[in-house]
Amino acid sequence: MNVLEAMQAMTSRFNPAKARGVNATVQIMAAGDGGGDYIVQIKDGAATLTEGVIENPNVTVNVAAKDWIDMLSGELDPTMAFMGGKLRITGDLGLMMRFQQIFMS
Repeated sequence: MNVLEAMQAMTSRFNPAKARGVNATVQIMAAGDGGGDYIVQIKDGAATLTEGVIENPNVTVNVAAKDWIDMLSGELDPTMAFMGGKLRITGDLGLMMRFQQIFMS
């Protein structure tokens, strides 16, 4: 599985009820083999995924492609990845905590 496939699977688990009131852009920058740059836009109870880079996202996530795939598949705990320096987040940390609920639970 590559990052794009993992991101598509993630967006298929989108929970609109948990995203109520969220209007945000998240930039995912997954480095390494099978990685890429992706934009997740959460707006009006929907989530869209596009490839690329956007200026001024609410949150930017820098992570190794393998670690991101492992987080999305449940093999790597996002909190542990963050604490261990495998997941670097700039911007709205509260949004990223909610991001996990919106897409991963």
